[in-house]
Amino acid sequence: MESYLNENFGGVKPKNSEEEVLQRWRKLCGVVKNPKRRFRFTANLSKRYEAAAMRRTNQEKLRIAVLVSKAAFQFIQGVSPSDYVLPQEVRDAGFQICAEELGSIVEGHDVKKLKFHGGTEGLAEKLRTSTANGLATDNEFFTRRQEIFGLNKFTETAARSFWVFVWEALQDMTLMILGVCAFVSLVVGVIMEGWPKGAHDGLGIFASILLVVMVTATSDYKQSLQFKDLDKEKKKIAIQVTRNGYRQKLSIYDLLPGDIVHLAIGDQVPADGLFVTGFSVLIDESSLTGESEPIMVTSGNPFLLSGTKVQDGSCKMLVTTVGMRTQWGKLMATLSEGGDDETPLQVKLNGVATIIGKIGLFFAVITFAVLVQGMFSRKLSEGSHWSWSGEEALEMLEYFAVAVTIVVVAVPEGLPLAVTLSLAFAMKKMMNDKALVRHLAACETMGSATSICSDKTGTLTTNHMTVVKSCICMSIKEVSKTNNASSLEIPDSSLKLLLQSIFSNTGGEVVVNKSGKLEILGTPTETALLEFGLSLGGDFHSEREAYKLVKLEPFNSSKKRMGVALMLPEGGLRAHTKGASEIVLAACDKVLDSNGKVIPLDEASSSHLNTTINQFANEALRTLCLAYQELDKFSPDNAIPSSGFTCIGIVGIKDPVRPGVKESVAICRSAGITVRMVTGDNINTAKAIARECGILTDNGIAIEGPVFREKSQEEMHELVPKIQVMARSSPLDKHTLVKFLRTNLDEVVAVTGDGTNDAPALHEADIGLAMGIAGTEVSIAHHRYNTISQPLLEKSCDADTKIPKKNHKKR
Repeated sequence: MESYLNENFGGVKPKNSEEEVLQRWRKLCGVVKNPKRRFRFTANLSKRYEAAAMRRTNQEKLRIAVLVSKAAFQFIQGVSPSDYVLPQEVRDAGFQICAEELGSIVEGHDVKKLKFHGGTEGLAEKLRTSTANGLATDNEFFTRRQEIFGLNKFTETAARSFWVFVWEALQDMTLMILGVCAFVSLVVGVIMEGWPKGAHDGLGIFASILLVVMVTATSDYKQSLQFKDLDKEKKKIAIQVTRNGYRQKLSIYDLLPGDIVHLAIGDQVPADGLFVTGFSVLIDESSLTGESEPIMVTSGNPFLLSGTKVQDGSCKMLVTTVGMRTQWGKLMATLSEGGDDETPLQVKLNGVATIIGKIGLFFAVITFAVLVQGMFSRKLSEGSHWSWSGEEALEMLEYFAVAVTIVVVAVPEGLPLAVTLSLAFAMKKMMNDKALVRHLAACETMGSATSICSDKTGTLTTNHMTVVKSCICMSIKEVSKTNNASSLEIPDSSLKLLLQSIFSNTGGEVVVNKSGKLEILGTPTETALLEFGLSLGGDFHSEREAYKLVKLEPFNSSKKRMGVALMLPEGGLRAHTKGASEIVLAACDKVLDSNGKVIPLDEASSSHLNTTINQFANEALRTLCLAYQELDKFSPDNAIPSSGFTCIGIVGIKDPVRPGVKESVAICRSAGITVRMVTGDNINTAKAIARECGILTDNGIAIEGPVFREKSQEEMHELVPKIQVMARSSPLDKHTLVKFLRTNLDEVVAVTGDGTNDAPALHEADIGLAMGIAGTEVSIAHHRYNTISQPLLEKSCDADTKIPKKNHKKR
């Protein structure tokens, strides 16, 4: 049986399986009581074909739209304005543009129409909104807006009633045959023995059929309700929006045309819209257009389509079209019904059910043949084989009913469904632990994991960061909430540069919340720095308004730093950079001394700063270096320089280890699971945290990414099993480690990641745990899944399950 299952049912993966493989094994299920039941909670192949056809059509439309928009740039000046008639209903509601016109502008990349309506600012005015303060919810336009433009919700398939499940349960061929037997038995019995004595057998079979159908329908109906609840949980998405003049979190389903949405690297675009302001925005449109090359979105090409992903940069977007009017909305109705691929265990159990079904059919035929042969033998011996009575016909019918009953009982049709139900229960259980499982196969594979490659920040640590030490102007000081600039002995000139660096070179923001208090938004690292800047007496808004932003380069996981170019009010240009201490310090050739004067970075100063970095790192602090340089000439088209900077200082940020991590690592180790930390942090910081968590032991090795990638295959065979910490790793290093563990050492690998840099490793791993912090959308997009990022501490689990090649220790 094992060889049969491996041969016919072993080629199916839990996700991204080839359609041919899925079709092939389904055809092998020749003896299936009810195919509709067996494949209800698995991939709906016909719906997938429809979705693929629709996607191809949309891709062609969008390609044409993009080409037309490119051509339009060349002729825009010579084209007369288009005639547009505003519907009376929209005019009466107080708006100057309708939903159809908005949809045609973005979907068609129509530059001509956009210019005719006054560009992004003109459309914002016509939508009664502000690109600075967003929608106002305290006026009559807000409720009318929903009526005119609709909500950002997709049409969902209507829930099926209980009686639909009863009807599907009745589609079982063997139950139909039994029903015919019951009817014939009832008619013949009543004719032969009269009512009610002759009806006992027929009515008994009818009662059995009714019982089977009701139990089956009830079970399936309850399962469908459970899956509906799970689906609702998986679709919860929050996004940063400016409304009523302040920034807030909002469900994407509450978005309306006119909303100002803040998008950052890793986000999925929640609706169709137009670029307002931003820097270095790269959009992955492959989910819609099929093009693998990312598109640069600027004020010249401002079109953002729902369902696409932000690969790089950050921006503000004006929402123009929502819900079913968007391209993504048109796809969603079909895509959402495609279902998940079958898990390997479901496929194997389908195989077992099929084999048992065939065995049951074989014995049913033998039983019927033996019973009929006995009857014929008796009639031959009596010489009455040419004459048949009603009782004998009824007896033959009973033999047939016995054979059909054997088939009904023998085929364990509910076996694959039982696996689906148990996995669904596991998903629900994990939800209670704040782990949102995206795909059933993840629950199945987790029990086979032998190695976990974990990120550090936000996974092993709390991701709540604060600046606790600083080395500004070569002076090392402890930092506390009571500190100010004078207590840290920072000269005025240096303080001005420091605050300029913190508040200008950031992806975070300081906003006023509903209660009128200052609130810091951004990644935990940005939040810690902004909090430090505010404690030094800085004013975020006045600093931002004082300088004109010329160019911003967001943090990049390969460069491990971010930069900004500013135009100063007194004239001149200045660049600021911050990032991994060793990398930024290596780009510096000058430093600010204790008096705030710029001096060359000689060997003594360099040694002092490197010692400080190592000292901070050994105390388990994440270190960041801040630097600046004056620019003579700079064009926004050019990259910010990578050398010639002046070091302002180094800050040490504390990120405490999560409670319970050490115990969890110990449990994993006792179960035979190896836990490895793979991080982009300094090696000393990584080692300190790893020791605190119990990951780094005396027999383990801590290695840096650049050293690891230089190793040969032979060296890796000896090195990889001992590696417990990899620091300063690039996305490719993490991917290489995971791939080597899986392919060369036959490990079943789980990977945790919290951003776009983890996408290759998450895709390569057997189990991908995407932390809902930043970049979850892009990281899982590489899995070719439509997934949703969750709040901090909620994990999205996707599995690329490969059945283990060896037996693992029970855990």
